Amino acid sequence: MVKLIFGKESDLGGISVRRVLPHRDVRSVGPFVFFDHMGPVEFQPGQGIDVPPHPHTCLATVTYLFKGAILHRDSLGSDLEITPGDLNWMSAGRGITHSERETDAVRNSVHELDGLQLWVALPDEAEESDPAFYHVAKNDLPVIEDAGLHMRLIAGEAFGKTAPVPVKSKLYYLDVEMDEGAQLLLPGENQEGAIYVVSGTLLIDGQSYKPESFIYVAPEEIPDIVAKTGCRVMLLGGLPVGRRYIWWNFVASTKERIEAAKADWAAGKFPQIDGEDDALPLPERSTG
Repeated sequence: MVKLIFGKESDLGGISVRRVLPHRDVRSVGPFVFFDHMGPVEFQPGQGIDVPPHPHTCLATVTYLFKGAILHRDSLGSDLEITPGDLNWMSAGRGITHSERETDAVRNSVHELDGLQLWVALPDEAEESDPAFYHVAKNDLPVIEDAGLHMRLIAGEAFGKTAPVPVKSKLYYLDVEMDEGAQLLLPGENQEGAIYVVSGTLLIDGQSYKPESFIYVAPEEIPDIVAKTGCRVMLLGGLPVGRRYIWWNFVASTKERIEAAKADWAAGKFPQIDGEDDALPLPERSTG
């Protein structure tokens, strides 16, 4: 099966976000259970990303930008700016708190933001692991060049390369620029896969796909993928980790674990971020 799905647009604090996963037709792709495209948007001075501390459990957040910058701070003491092409991988494990804001220099200027945030569900044996944070600069990510393909391996394994961040399950995530006429084969034999078109026009089995198209590829499929024009695509996939429940910022293999996380956040039992006193309240209903 090769299936096209489109994300649902929503406004989150002045920024347009396109949520592709979870989708009613495709709940996940391998261990990837969440896919948000933030922007593109241009902010005026005084505007921008300002997400107060909030919790996560049993997942890894994967932030990757095309334009702009986000200031990441978390309860492990991490405090750094994410810039285009960098990998920001935060493994929540049993529980972590983080905020997403901007430096004063960015916020006080006209600036853009365009990027992706994905969530990777942790396998059962890693759900209660110690939280961890990894940041890998763009130039430290493996580069793969092959016949009109210019690829950067963000996470996992693909085409004989392994990305620096340790992952807990079989997966791949790549940023791929394709010259016109270049052909592409998905990595990950017998794994679920997906292609997200960022720019240009892509042909899959002769069908044209424009930007914002998300194409799910079942494990048994080997589609013919060709760049109709120069284009940029994101590739993601891997082996599923089993059924996952999602409520707000929590992911877990059981509903009971979700309920425990909700109770812990409401009771203030999650770790705090030094120097940050505000926090997102537990919503009455999930917005995930």
